[in-house]
Amino acid sequence: MGYIWLIYRLKMIYIRVISENSGYQQSFRTRNKAAFGFGPIHLSLWSVGSGCLAWTYQSGKPTSDMKIRAIITGATGMVGEGVLHECLLSGDVEAVLVINRKPCDVTHPKLKDIIHADFFDFSPIRDQLSGYNACYFCLGVSSVGMDKETYYRMTYTLTMHVAETLSRLNADMTFCYVSGAGTDSTEKGRSNWARVKGKTENDLMKLPFKAVFAFRPGFIKRIKGLKRVHPLYKYIGWIYPVGRALFPGGFAKLEEIGLAMINVTLNGYQKKILEGKDLIALGKRV
Repeated sequence: MGYIWLIYRLKMIYIRVISENSGYQQSFRTRNKAAFGFGPIHLSLWSVGSGCLAWTYQSGKPTSDMKIRAIITGATGMVGEGVLHECLLSGDVEAVLVINRKPCDVTHPKLKDIIHADFFDFSPIRDQLSGYNACYFCLGVSSVGMDKETYYRMTYTLTMHVAETLSRLNADMTFCYVSGAGTDSTEKGRSNWARVKGKTENDLMKLPFKAVFAFRPGFIKRIKGLKRVHPLYKYIGWIYPVGRALFPGGFAKLEEIGLAMINVTLNGYQKKILEGKDLIALGKRV
């Protein structure tokens, strides 16, 4: 029982970091009672990247002959890089536009890269955002060490500005938003970050997109060979095989998340909020 408890605690710490992931340098602090009983732990984290958005899956082959033209944000983080990787591998994706504050250092015939510093003002690049039918929003920041007003602006206000701009330009777009396990759809819970993520999910679903999906992954297994790996992973990566066996709904592979986004864009899904078990079931190669 002690071993299972340790796995559970490590998983919850990892979920907290990934759920609030960021393209900025962050500070993560846990206190002894919340973590392992070793006293305060302080880790400096760089470019967590949050992850993916939403997706759908139906058994069998895709029912649509459509090709995906996707916009991806957060590709310099772990989740965004993984989603980009799966899109570039997929024959169902014909074009990818990455919008970043800095280069993602990936070249591919399907890939176009826009470097844009101000995500609160897309007017300078507006003319380049039409003609896409999917957005995989993998950008986020951590609430740790950040005041509530700033976190709200960087999480809710920024995301809604991007989404509102894209919804006006691409009525046939499927928008996938990575929020994370523990997000509070009621917007009334005690955790500020979970309330803000929940409000973001709720208001995204009111926009005139073809479809909106919220991804809520827990522990995410990295894709071997990719560069954007969270520093914390090298200490807790061993949890995955045990955790997947004991708590399969809380442990997903990064490639499953990327494939799930592709599948939901092609086929839709009966649920708008996708938890771990949904992501695993939908993250299959067709």
